[in-house]
Amino acid sequence: MNESEQTGLATMRDCWITGGATFDLAPTAWKTIAGSASPDEQERRLLAIAAQALDVALRPAAPKTLKRRPPLPRLALPMLPERLRPLLRAALKHAADARRKTRVVTLVASRGFVLHPMDWMSVASDQSSPDIYAPWIDWQASVDGERHAPQEKLTAENWDEFYPAARRIALADMRRSEPTSARLLIEAKASGEPAEVRLALIELMRFGLNPEDAPFLKSLFADRSGKVRELAGRLLARLGEHGRSNDGGSDDPAAELAAFISEGKSGFIRRRSIYTPAKLKSPAQEKRRAELFETCNLFDLAARFGTTEPEFIGAWQFGADNNADILIARMVAASGSDVAVTHMADALVADGGKPALLVLHLTPRLDSRRQRALVRLILKQANYLNAINLAEGIDAGWLEWNDLSNGSALAALRSAVAGNDDAMRRADDLLETIGFLATAIAAAKLIDEVVAAGMPPAAPSLSILRLNAALAEHQSRTDT
Repeated sequence: MNESEQTGLATMRDCWITGGATFDLAPTAWKTIAGSASPDEQERRLLAIAAQALDVALRPAAPKTLKRRPPLPRLALPMLPERLRPLLRAALKHAADARRKTRVVTLVASRGFVLHPMDWMSVASDQSSPDIYAPWIDWQASVDGERHAPQEKLTAENWDEFYPAARRIALADMRRSEPTSARLLIEAKASGEPAEVRLALIELMRFGLNPEDAPFLKSLFADRSGKVRELAGRLLARLGEHGRSNDGGSDDPAAELAAFISEGKSGFIRRRSIYTPAKLKSPAQEKRRAELFETCNLFDLAARFGTTEPEFIGAWQFGADNNADILIARMVAASGSDVAVTHMADALVADGGKPALLVLHLTPRLDSRRQRALVRLILKQANYLNAINLAEGIDAGWLEWNDLSNGSALAALRSAVAGNDDAMRRADDLLETIGFLATAIAAAKLIDEVVAAGMPPAAPSLSILRLNAALAEHQSRTDT
């Protein structure tokens, strides 16, 4: 439709608005269609033609840069039932950030459902969502809209046919079942990828890490990316090997870090070494110590004192310096061997108290049994209850009602609900985390408890608990 026709149509519209007849104002072609009818029918025909023109002829043209994309992939699990979507949307709305929204998504996936894309959609850079959403992540990342990840096993030949998320999941699975094959693939293909992708591929070596990986990891010390070189050093340290050769001189970071640690002796009969953070004299020293803990490896630090990683961790005096304790925990999580990680976790959980909270830094390296033991310990310690909100990488939907009722968590929640606004905010975070961890039965019972303590039944704080309980209710109906 040209400009004069658009102007004429606007004039006809104004005439209709004022109650007048528009036949004489219509384009010639329109008059031909409407001319043989009565005056009233003429107006009806012109109105129908005008409506069609507005709906079709004046529709903006698609930009030339617009590309056709394939339909959104169908995921392997069924969509969340329609009747549960309002509860889901309430839980997502209440989740304050991407981390908490991912918890909601993970909880739903653990019960055998995926979300409707109009309720939640992963982004192209997402690496924390459940693996079931990999096709959506790759769909978001696709640019040409033509490639489809093949269904066969990932190989060097079909490497470029896989989108990043699908490739990452395939490699992680291979590292668990065929670590050598996966390493050879990474070794052959990683060098041709950008630094960010290369780093993500090397990071997958943590699955099934074994001594046969050491030569490849050592070769990465020549990589162009400093982050890749640092990651290779940490992975080598987990295998009990030094990174680049250190001569123990003044430029050796491990030697510099060791100077910030005091070695002493304990015991009257069986003398044993103990390690305590040295007293710092200035903020500059504190900053330098933090930098060294971040860049050095546990294996190299223990070697400076002539001991093994588990022995060094066992002799560390936790509680003497909280900042140093956090730094050593992060070092163990990043570069400690599996033995060192489990030794530290088991020892601190067994001792209990505030130092046990340091195990939260180790949770990504712990198995499910140790993660759950830590959560149960925190729930029994009222003073540190809110530390549970820091837990990462823990399974959804396993916390039983006895775990809540036998400790101090339930009493603390009741007290917080009946307390002031600050207490309510702390309870809000705790209810959200427990709503993710709890079984459906525990979620339903906890709702009853906090409502009885004074929380409104429709409070947003209960949204993930309500969703949790409703998911199991739907499953039971489906099963029957």
